[in-house]
Amino acid sequence: MGAPGLGPSCTRVRAVESGFERPAAAPRARLMCAVARCARCNVAVVTRAPTDTHEWLSFDDEDEERTWVFDVTFLTSNWTCIFGNGCQGVLTGPTPELVQGCCSYGAHLVDQKDARRVERAAKTLTPEEWQFHGAKKGVIRTNKHGETLTRLVDDACIFLNRPGFPAGAGCAFHIAAIKRGVNPMTLKPEVCWQLPLRREDHVDDDEGHVTSVIRQWDRRHWGKGGREFHWWCTEAPDAFVGKKPVYREMEAELKNMVGERVYDRFVALVRERERLRATAVALPHPAVRRRRKGTTAGAEGAVESGALAGG
Repeated sequence: MGAPGLGPSCTRVRAVESGFERPAAAPRARLMCAVARCARCNVAVVTRAPTDTHEWLSFDDEDEERTWVFDVTFLTSNWTCIFGNGCQGVLTGPTPELVQGCCSYGAHLVDQKDARRVERAAKTLTPEEWQFHGAKKGVIRTNKHGETLTRLVDDACIFLNRPGFPAGAGCAFHIAAIKRGVNPMTLKPEVCWQLPLRREDHVDDDEGHVTSVIRQWDRRHWGKGGREFHWWCTEAPDAFVGKKPVYREMEAELKNMVGERVYDRFVALVRERERLRATAVALPHPAVRRRRKGTTAGAEGAVESGALAGG
């Protein structure tokens, strides 16, 4: 059945402004039939894309049974962390004066390996780097749901130095890493150095093919508590003030998440996308690209770029 208000033969939606096509069952799209209520019309025109539309870029990994999917809208944006520079925090009201960022609830540790690494890193911190150095209860806790997290002190992560601490407010691991001249992800819990990036791995079928998605961390990814946040940085225009695209700003983190080979391939495809966009042409389907360039399937890989409502 066609979308409401369209003729019975309407079977397709074309977004003329953003250059993509998708099925007509797009509940949040505002649809306007090119020929009003025409019984034989088969094309509907989307005059305005939904505000939460994201573009995705995907390709198959020739070395694994895996398809990589990247949120190219976020990764090419100028989001940047504004901790201590306008970040409102993740409590139920704005609290920039607390300078807690997303550290109010402690870090959820992904597994025992992550927990042990955090404990080892904590032992390297000095009293000059860490406000709560020498804590007697340890740095790891388990909540009532069985989840492993960093311990809280005064309603925030034990590793969060508070305003007034000589070394500065913020993550003690981050402060120590900058002081030592190393990347902060060498010391910080995994979720902390990845934010606001997120990797999701889905096993698609009985053959074990995996789809790995690299996307922005949305409010909903925090679970039910995320709905109570007064503010979240990937939704806030205030945080989109960086001087580099995210995939460059967080190059080291992305390479750690997907590997250098996959990262380099993604960057090459982003550059091709930018070249095509410069001539107002969206990235074509890989079959069309091979036909145009006369290349083989192996040379180009399976690249897809499309727009999906809902992020």
